[in-house]
Amino acid sequence: MAEVPFIAIEGPIGIGKTSLSKKLAERFNFQLLKEIVEENPFLGKFYDDIDEWSFQTEMFFLCNRFKQLEDIERKYLNQQKPVVADYHISKNMIFAKRTLQADKFEKYEQIYHILTADMPVPNMMIYLHASLDTILNRIQMRGREIEQNIKASYLAQLSEDYESYMNEFEIMHPEIPVIRINGDQLDFVKHQDDLDAIIAQVQEQLSNFISVTK
Repeated sequence: MAEVPFIAIEGPIGIGKTSLSKKLAERFNFQLLKEIVEENPFLGKFYDDIDEWSFQTEMFFLCNRFKQLEDIERKYLNQQKPVVADYHISKNMIFAKRTLQADKFEKYEQIYHILTADMPVPNMMIYLHASLDTILNRIQMRGREIEQNIKASYLAQLSEDYESYMNEFEIMHPEIPVIRINGDQLDFVKHQDDLDAIIAQVQEQLSNFISVTK
């Protein structure tokens, strides 16, 4: 686990990960790491036909996230510069387990473990979750054309998968604090008080580090 603060924000599609990561990066003067989404050439086809395009989509995400983390470790974490990311690379397994057929998942899993064996691990997780209605509303509000064909049933299942994953994560990694944020109750984009409440929780966890960038 990195000795310098390395925060990862996770949750289902449209929940506000990038928005929150930007606000925290600005507040604490951390380096911002954003996942590559719209640059994925297979994503639109994936939402139209998950079975046909899932392997290509997941492999693109995995390779690009591996390269991003490799760069962020070399340029920032190894230089004792804090980072906040709008994803955790282990999310790849959440999606892959749901979308890939058994034979392709087996191949994918092998590649995943090889690539991530020595990757930097976040030492704080922020988990954003909300009801399906809230998620659908936020996806509609941000208006990404590529996401308009996402089925509500897929998002509902994804939310359940994330909940199971985070429950397992807390059991497997008790040394990594997890801040859970209910998106039905807090809207940190529209309400400064909600954002301040989240910042206070993050600040409390950051106090455990000897040196934090002000």
